[in-house]
Amino acid sequence: MRYRPLGRSGLQVSEIGYGAWGIGESAWIGATEEESLRALHRALDLGVNLVDTARGYGESERIVGRVVRERAGRGGEVLVATKVPPRNGVWPAPAGLDPAETFPGSHIRESLQTSLRASGLDHFDVLQFHVWSDDWVGRGDWLETVADLKQEGLIRLFGVSINDHEPDNALALVRSGAVDSVQVIYNVFDQSPADALFPACQEHGVGVIVRVALDEGGLTGRITAGTTFPEGDFRNRYFKDDRPAQVEAHVDALTADLGIEAAELPETALRFVLSAPAVSTVIPGMRSVRNVERNVAVSDGAALGADRLAVLAKHRWQRNFYQ
Repeated sequence: MRYRPLGRSGLQVSEIGYGAWGIGESAWIGATEEESLRALHRALDLGVNLVDTARGYGESERIVGRVVRERAGRGGEVLVATKVPPRNGVWPAPAGLDPAETFPGSHIRESLQTSLRASGLDHFDVLQFHVWSDDWVGRGDWLETVADLKQEGLIRLFGVSINDHEPDNALALVRSGAVDSVQVIYNVFDQSPADALFPACQEHGVGVIVRVALDEGGLTGRITAGTTFPEGDFRNRYFKDDRPAQVEAHVDALTADLGIEAAELPETALRFVLSAPAVSTVIPGMRSVRNVERNVAVSDGAALGADRLAVLAKHRWQRNFYQ
């Protein structure tokens, strides 16, 4: 496993982190706690040292906390990032909201305390707002609360999870110096963070945590026309109507241009993300030992060549399947 600095924080994070949404047994159907525990332990055994969870991920914080506590004393620090949901329950955050509606200090503190109890941990390494709007820079009492929580040792760093497909909506925050890390969607299809957000993060020493590197499965090569998911699985909404057929067409074009088989696409997609110098870590969801081992193997220092990156740059596909 290779490691990169998380911005100016002084922390070194594994290139491959662990996205723990899928193990929460809520929006993703099919996870079992037994397999989730095995997968997370295996990831940490292989050098993963950053786990990303959230208050809104079902049982995820509890499962993550259990594993971290079980590994106490084995050596090697496990960094845990969690998220505070907006008080008004609105995802994503539309423009015009007052921060008093979304992240008042009292709500931030209450959510953190709930997460600490659920996980059994005494602190989190990164506390992230689960939505963000640049309208909130310089307004509200959230910044003072974050500073107090750091001073009290309940959190080490402050970050935000940027609204889906809105990377420019955190530029003012990054430039303000008030944030330690941002979490953002970045993949072969949505390359927009590289335009302005990544350069700003590099300039201001802000860490970048990349989510949805495999487009919720769209870049695995396994989504084809007619693909369906279990009832209650959020992917039934993400890949609704003719979207699986759209994905299949784009993936077919992509693999043809690269001259690779569909089975090789996940590795290429992860290497694409890691090719961006601004990226600190990528956090694919991993619900099985098999997925852990395949994804962690990508952290071997083998970079994509300029010719490959040039081909991938042509496959931007701006759309928002979360809507």
